[in-house]
Amino acid sequence: MKTESHTALVRRARRINRELAEIYPYAHPELDFENAFQLVVATVLSAQTTDLRVNQTTPALFAKYPTPEDLAAADPEQVEEILRPTGFFRAKTKSVIGLSKALVADFGGEVPGRLEDLVKLPGVGRKTAFVVLGNAFGRPGITVDTHFQRLVRRWKWTEETEPDKIEAAVGALFPKSDWTMLSHHVIFHGRRICHARKPACGACPIAPLCPAYGEGETDPEKAKKLLKYEKGGYPGQRLNPPQAYLDAGGKPAPPLGAV
Repeated sequence: MKTESHTALVRRARRINRELAEIYPYAHPELDFENAFQLVVATVLSAQTTDLRVNQTTPALFAKYPTPEDLAAADPEQVEEILRPTGFFRAKTKSVIGLSKALVADFGGEVPGRLEDLVKLPGVGRKTAFVVLGNAFGRPGITVDTHFQRLVRRWKWTEETEPDKIEAAVGALFPKSDWTMLSHHVIFHGRRICHARKPACGACPIAPLCPAYGEGETDPEKAKKLLKYEKGGYPGQRLNPPQAYLDAGGKPAPPLGAV
């Protein structure tokens, strides 16, 4: 196969992002949150579980502990009981109480809007920090989660495997102003169509631009059955999704305990 020049790669990458923006004009963070504190806690809780599971769990958490001060002073056993459904609940309890204490002690109970401050908080790495910066503060950042890593490697945007190197390589292909929405577009596509084990290649609108076309099901009818969330007619991850998502035919997730 002919080696792609850097210029051709930039063109193809940006075209993929433009097409994804048309496919997912309503792309958004799939964690429910009302402020930066709720977003940083929800993002920490989302490790190794689904956003839906977090969204079903956080209403009880934030009803009982609405501020960093409240969560900092919480009884860990009571928090563990609420967080149990998210898995790794002891470690997550330690992180969210720890980060709340740090917010109170070091930042006057406010979530800081700088990367170097956010990554000092317990349980907060670069990925979580960029989710918070991009979606609570409007500051551009690339969120390198498992979906993002998988897709940018399938698309041959980079061969890197370490998140910070992937972030740098992909960031260099796009204007900084695109980074936050690029992350949403890619993650939405990874969750709905370009799955880890069975990508729905035959139902993928960007198949002509994809070097990995054929890794998954290419038959259009069979591929259509693999689609998830609103593309497959199922509810999304959020209990309280943005209006634009609902207007585009997206369905909110059922609350915890609903059949």
